[in-house]
Amino acid sequence: MFEPKTRQLQCACDACAILFSSQGDGRYARVPRRSTFMPGFRLTDMQWNSLMLPIQLAFFFNSSTDNKVIALYPSPAGATESLLSLEAWDDIVRENPGLQSMRADVEALLVNRVRENREYFIAPIDKCYELVGLIRSKWTGLSGGAEVWRDIDAFFSLLKERSYTAAGEVANA
Repeated sequence: MFEPKTRQLQCACDACAILFSSQGDGRYARVPRRSTFMPGFRLTDMQWNSLMLPIQLAFFFNSSTDNKVIALYPSPAGATESLLSLEAWDDIVRENPGLQSMRADVEALLVNRVRENREYFIAPIDKCYELVGLIRSKWTGLSGGAEVWRDIDAFFSLLKERSYTAAGEVANA
């Protein structure tokens, strides 16, 4: 269960998910379990650079409480919100209409452009925060250390393995 107003995950058990997602007050939203790997995603380096994010990992979600797209990037201090304008977002959505199907608050575009990677997923918001937690707990020194980068690579490998492709097939099939 995700509480959009506070942007916090509250519970991961099935009982709470069933109980609270049926309530009409909108306080909690049920987080989906399915991730979609998007091998045909189109995002040029110029578009990415126009987002002016300081690192090559980020996630973007539609916030129902803020009524806008929020960009967050993981850091050793936790999830950091980009306060910059996301004017390029509309162009990215136009080129990738699958983004229009993301459920507000609970699904995000998760982007990995570290080193030569160009990986894009529509992922449950809890997976995005899992990546944030991994970085926060394992980061050492200025560059993070070899362990954190191995774990980030392993995180994305496992996410891809367990994801569906945009066409609906399992990514590792």
